[in-house]
Parts: sequence; C-alpha cells; structure tokens
Amino acid sequence: MTFYANLQAEDGHWPSDYSGPLFLIPVLLIACYVTNTSISDAQRKEMVRYLRSAQRVDGGWGLYIEGPGTVFGTTFNYCAMRILGIGGNDPDLVRARKYLHRLGGALTIPSWGKFWLSVLNVYDYDGMHSIFPEMWLLPEWVPIHPSKLWCHCRQVYLPMGYCYGRRLKAAETDLVRQLRQELYVEDYSTIQWKAHRDNVSPADLYTPHSWLLKLAYVFLDYYEKWHIPFIREKALGRCYDNICADDEFTNFINIGAVTKGLNMLVRWSVDGPQHPAFQMHQERISDYLWLGSNGMRVNGTDGSQLWDTVFSVQAFLEAGAAKDTAFLPVLRRAYEFIKSSQIREDPPNYTVYYRQSCKYGWTFTTRDGGWMTPDCTAEAVKSLLCLEHGPESIEPIPVERLHGSVNLLISLQNKSGGFSSYEKQRGGHLLELLNPSEIFGDIMIDYSYIECTSAVLQAVNLYQKTYPTYRASEIREIMHRGLNFIRREQREDGSWEGRWGVCFTYGTWWALEALACMGYHYNTVNQSESVRKACSFLKNYQNDDGGWGEDFESCKQRRYIRSPTSHVISTCWALLGLMAVQYPEVSIVEKGIRFIVSRQLENGDWPQEAVSGVFNKSCAINYANYRNIFPIWTLGRFIARYGQNFLYYT
Repeated sequence: MTFYANLQAEDGHWPSDYSGPLFLIPVLLIACYVTNTSISDAQRKEMVRYLRSAQRVDGGWGLYIEGPGTVFGTTFNYCAMRILGIGGNDPDLVRARKYLHRLGGALTIPSWGKFWLSVLNVYDYDGMHSIFPEMWLLPEWVPIHPSKLWCHCRQVYLPMGYCYGRRLKAAETDLVRQLRQELYVEDYSTIQWKAHRDNVSPADLYTPHSWLLKLAYVFLDYYEKWHIPFIREKALGRCYDNICADDEFTNFINIGAVTKGLNMLVRWSVDGPQHPAFQMHQERISDYLWLGSNGMRVNGTDGSQLWDTVFSVQAFLEAGAAKDTAFLPVLRRAYEFIKSSQIREDPPNYTVYYRQSCKYGWTFTTRDGGWMTPDCTAEAVKSLLCLEHGPESIEPIPVERLHGSVNLLISLQNKSGGFSSYEKQRGGHLLELLNPSEIFGDIMIDYSYIECTSAVLQAVNLYQKTYPTYRASEIREIMHRGLNFIRREQREDGSWEGRWGVCFTYGTWWALEALACMGYHYNTVNQSESVRKACSFLKNYQNDDGGWGEDFESCKQRRYIRSPTSHVISTCWALLGLMAVQYPEVSIVEKGIRFIVSRQLENGDWPQEAVSGVFNKSCAINYANYRNIFPIWTLGRFIARYGQNFLYYT
C-alpha cells in the first residue's frame, strides 16, 4: 500500500497504462498525417521506441502486444513507422516487409485495415465492401438501425460511413507512392481491387463472414454502384450531425482512440483545419498518450481513471487502510475524485442521438468522456458508501445524487436480468451475423455480462442495507432477476466466462462476489450448488506452486487454457472468489497467498506479467494497475478473514 499510494495523482486518481492493442498508434498517426497535424520530435522518438519494442522476432506485429503476427498489425505498424520518419531501408522495416510479403502482402488485410489504408491513399476504396451510410436514414423501428448497435460499434462505423461515402483520402505524396510499392507483392498499378474485398489472411481472420452478411454485401455493393446522390448526401449530413453531437457530448475525447481518429478526420474534412472543433480534436490527442519505460503508446480510451480508483479504494479498505492514519489522506483524495467525477447533467437532446440518460452516472475514465457505464457507476456507488463509513472528516455526497445513481442502475437492467457494458440491450442476437470486422467477436450489440451484472448487484445490495426503505421492492426484484441470470450463465464445469478480463478465472471471481453478497456461501444455511461447483473449478486449476495461470487463448477459444506459468493477477482473482464464499479448505488459500507474497518486489511493487484484460474476445489490453490493486485486495482480505497468523506463513 505504501508503494501504490505514492503513485496516486494529486486529484486522487491512479494514472495507468491502458494500452495493448497495436492498431491504436497507427490510427491516430494516419489521422494526423492526412490532416497535417504535427506531433513533437520527442513524441515521435518515443513512439518509434515503443513500436520497435513491440515488434516480434519474426519481423511482424500482432493485433495486440503479446499476440502472434498478423497482416493487420504488421501493415499498420509498418505504415506508422514510415509516417514517423523511419526509412524503408531500416533493418526492422526490412524484416517487417519480408514478413508481410510472406503472408501475401497488404491485399490480405482485414476490412478495418482496408478502410484505413484507403484513407491513407495506399489502398483503393473499390477493394472494400460498402459501409452504407444510408443506414442512418432507416426508420428506428428497423432491426438493423444503427441505434440498435453496441455503442462502440455504432461510434466507429458512423464516421467510417462518412469517410467511405466521401471517399476521404490523403494527398498523393512521396511517402504514399513509396508505401504503395512497399506494402504489396504485386505491382500497385495492376491490382484488381474488387477481387480482394473478401481477401483476408488466415493469420487475421477471427469472425468469418456469415451467410447473411455475404447476402447483404451482394445488395449493398450493387447499391453502391448505383446509389442515388441526393439520398447519399442526406445520409452523410445525418452522419455528420451525429459526429458533431458526439464531439460535443464527450468534449472531443470520444468513446475510444479509433473513434477519436475518425471524428478528427471528418471534422477536418468538413470544417477545415482552422475550425475550433478540429483544433479541439488536436488538443485532446494528448489525453490518449501514455509514456512508459519502453516508449510512448496510445491508450484504448483516454485512460481508466475512475475504474482503477474505485478498485483501489476497495482494495485499500479491505486491507485496513481506514484504520491507518498514514493512508487517510490517500482515501480522502480518492473520495473527492470519485465524487467530482459523477456526471451531473444529461447532454442536450441526447435521445435524438440515440444516447441514454447518463445523469448521476460515472464513466470508465473521467467526467469529460461522457459515456456512462453501469459497472463503473455501480462500483463508484459501492466505493462511496464504503468510504463514508470509513475515514473520518469525509463530507458525504448529497443523498439525492446517490439516489439518482441507483435510479439510473434500476433503469438499465436487461430482459435477461443481466446488465450490459454501456446501454440497455437494444438489438437482437441475429445482428451478430452482420459483424463485418473479421478480427473481433461479439461487437454488434451490448450483451449482458457477468462482470457488469455482479457489479450492479453488489452496489444495490449495499445500498439497500444503507438506505433500506429506498425503492426496496424494486431493488429486491433487480437482485432476484440478476442472480437468476448469473446462475443461468454458469458452465457445466462450474466456471463463468469473463468478457473483460482473462477469462474464466475473472468471470468466476465476479460471479462468486455476487453470490456472496446475496448470502450464498460454501457452507451456510443458503447452500448453493453454484458456489460448490465454482470452488471445485478453481481448486482443479490451482498449480503446484500455489498460483493460478490462465492463458489469453481462453478468451479466443472460449474454453479454459492453462498458462505455462502462474500469474499473480489470476491467482488474486481465484483467491478473492474463494474467500468471498468462505471456502473451507484454508490450505488451498494459503498456498495461493504464499505464491503472491513470493512474487512481491523489494520496493512493494509486483512485476508486470501477462496482459490481463480483453475486449471482443480476440484483443488483449493492459490494466497496469491491476498488478498492485489485486494483491493488496487479496492479502487484505486474507488477513481480515484469518488474522495476523498469516505472518507465520510468510
């Protein structure tokens, strides 16, 4: 705790590296190149240093930092290095080019890559399937209307559709002409672009086109050839209006780095480089940049400030920080950050732009970001309630603001009983058959997730204990339906699949926390077969050294795959789950505790091990603060449950 407390920022949050996907730097650099947005020499050097460190021995780059080489990753980062001023004869780029050509060259890049290369003017828009901006003119009752999509998907394909409809692309420069010769096995001038719309390297393909998407492309590509100009203009106007609204709602940060780059391109194209909106986009690029020991990278969002802070608070409280005067200032600063990060008002006319109410909610990052998430809102409520019953001299948040947060959570429960990552589920599961990304899974709708559902159940359960008369019957109904959802999602082997962390260990921890808060433990009057099966699952995967280690391939293949080595974070998740439900075999827990302690560094830190986060099944992302948060949380819970006799075991 002493080490980690020193990493806290002055405003009370814990800054963190939230990078990992290797397409984020190229996206922002292409946007900067097209719009003539400069970056500093220092940033340029640090980005080059990072990309060199991320390059694989075989010369390629993957979709994410620890992943196998792909055409998408290699092509994108090759282009990024060239934009950053590295010559084509650089030894690392020579290796990358050889690797890319062995895979068939850039013609086999997935659809996202085809789009961005077209923007860079080193691919042709004819080599893409239609992105169909006219979709935004459909009546809202149509099942495929964009409002039904998961917000990340919606906010990416919105500006993509605009750029595609305008055929927005960079000027033909010397660099563009050189890249046209370097990226392809074939002569650029002879490529038959339309023949490569479905040409995707097996190294990249995760979600093949469904029969429904193939059929849709037949009609959409035909329409693209004969589209009606005034309808296209109307559609592009609708897209632009929604893009401007998103910029205003998020203070030009946007929902993620990809959308950030896309919206920036659109505002430059329409409004011009001197327009205040475009200049605001330029100013907020720095929100995404993170300088680490191996160089500068681009985070997936503008950070994970709120998320890491609420977890840090809960870890510190379970570890007894509220009773130690040395940590009271740390908790007070965190409390003020959480309190000030709450969204106080809905954006104007938000329903017109398919947004839901976010008033009294919290984002994953900062209040400026504007995209409220149910799990962050729930964890913030939980943390505030715990802090208000902890350190002295904390000014409580006005109760009407907490009531508003709970009202918001109540409104977000899905028909399944679960909760989604951002919005109440709108679209049907058949929409997933139209997933055009080829590299990601489950991107089309906002599903119900174990993690989000557990977070909400824990928060409203604690809230009902604190304010027992507030909407009591509705909260009980939410907890009942949420618990049923969690039980239904359990697998035969006793595990739950996590969607935002690796993978079955993460999901099982969240599910056990939910069951425990509802009074279901291993040996109690409320005996639960779900709890027993889950504990058996975790016990079966404990390694001989006392730890747990789950490989990222579990996320891709949707089955538990043991890592060659144990990981501290996986071990913490397993132990937190076991202790939450009062698992009686203390020797199992003790072995895990010994493993965690054995990995601690002399300065109080833990080493960075395998990436522990995931999104859309196929891409890893790094939560750097997890390596401190979860060991503190786990050791604190162990001491609270079993006493200071723990010192004997260390």
